[in-house]
Amino acid sequence: MAALHTTMGHSAQSLKTQIQQNASGRPGPQVITGRYRASWQAQVTGGGPVVTAEVGSSAPQARRLEYGFAGADSLGRVYHQPPFPHLGPAVQQAGPKLTRELGSAVQAAL
Repeated sequence: MAALHTTMGHSAQSLKTQIQQNASGRPGPQVITGRYRASWQAQVTGGGPVVTAEVGSSAPQARRLEYGFAGADSLGRVYHQPPFPHLGPAVQQAGPKLTRELGSAVQAAL
């Protein structure tokens, strides 16, 4: 099952790279300092038949940039920020390829 772990790691890194590319300007968010793009991480855990990949950002603005925000924040400032999707499109693009690669890795292990 080492092939499954390797395939999952490769797929997670590919997804992270695509998210970072999508977060490099329109239609995604504009780059100001580059810290937001750098906040995206990919981690693979597990072994044997159960392997999990997690791709995410700990940046507080991640949800707001992906989905937009309308209303007052915790400090009472009012915003009408449109969404700048970058995660969703990357997942949609990576899904079919990930499914094919994982299927091939499982068949090779059997």
